[in-house]
Amino acid sequence: MTAINHQIRLAARPVGLPQENVWQRTEEPVPEPAEGQFLVKLLYLSLDPAMRGWMNDGKSYVPPVGIGEVMRAGAVGRVIASKHPKFAVGEHVVSTFGVQEYALSDGRAVTKVDPKLAPLPVWLGTLGMPGMTAYFGLLEVGEAKAGETVVVSGAAGAVGGVVGQIAKVKGCRVVGIAGGADKCKYVVEELGFDACIDYKNEDVKKGLKQHCPKGIDVYFDNVGGEILDAALTQITRGARIVICGAISQYNNTTPVTGPSNYLSLLVNRASMKGMVVFDYADRYAIAGREMAGWLAAGKLKTREDITEGGIQVFPETLLKLFRGDNTGKLVLKIAEA
Repeated sequence: MTAINHQIRLAARPVGLPQENVWQRTEEPVPEPAEGQFLVKLLYLSLDPAMRGWMNDGKSYVPPVGIGEVMRAGAVGRVIASKHPKFAVGEHVVSTFGVQEYALSDGRAVTKVDPKLAPLPVWLGTLGMPGMTAYFGLLEVGEAKAGETVVVSGAAGAVGGVVGQIAKVKGCRVVGIAGGADKCKYVVEELGFDACIDYKNEDVKKGLKQHCPKGIDVYFDNVGGEILDAALTQITRGARIVICGAISQYNNTTPVTGPSNYLSLLVNRASMKGMVVFDYADRYAIAGREMAGWLAAGKLKTREDITEGGIQVFPETLLKLFRGDNTGKLVLKIAEA
């Protein structure tokens, strides 16, 4: 019998949350690799807030996913057939393979990973795109230095949790912002943040005044909206604001709400800069080695929120991101390793 590749394709542009009607479930025979290609069986799929932006038909840092195309997604898998001289059967690889069970590749933008160094899901999180985002966003864009106060929104998420831990490694005071008492407890007790503000049950501005008595030197923003505005009121002279994401705005059906307190940048001679991790792709290996060392030394902890159920539960699993149901990196298990 011919093996079947199940796929999830984008059927329509979502308005608000991407509900079931924006997806098309398709299947086709598993392809055979041609010369210079190899076939990957996907094992774990990465679910990221950025996926919501990729569905919109507008100018961005990457082209939008086309209607009828397999939904873009990072994944890690195992090579099961190869006619490529640099990729052998049995090797594990990570790339943007899409929401499907099997993927053909010519090797471009594909990285080999070693499951002996870290479990496969970690290569989608702390040692993958979220970890690289945290590393370069904090150290290159935010220019965090020892003794400074770093505030991170989305602190219990895949990026935010790593940002705070790297800041602690570098000798900073770190304050997180997260939703709910359990997440705040996790951020402080497990990840080692100095404090965490529960935006669902606390006044964020008051919390920032309390926990950042000398002000905010670096604010790493993953959420946008009112929390960004609150942080802008507490920044120090020369502060750096890193715009990584704005998950609070991604599913708006009205125009995105921008910061009303932006004049604080002028008063404090501060800067606010956006960052996209792909700009640092040529240095991923350098960052990965340093972060792997921190993991081995126990200075960096990783947490993956793994959902089982295969490709068919992708649409409902993606929504967990926007409800704030996940703690750590959200990963969908596609098949047994």
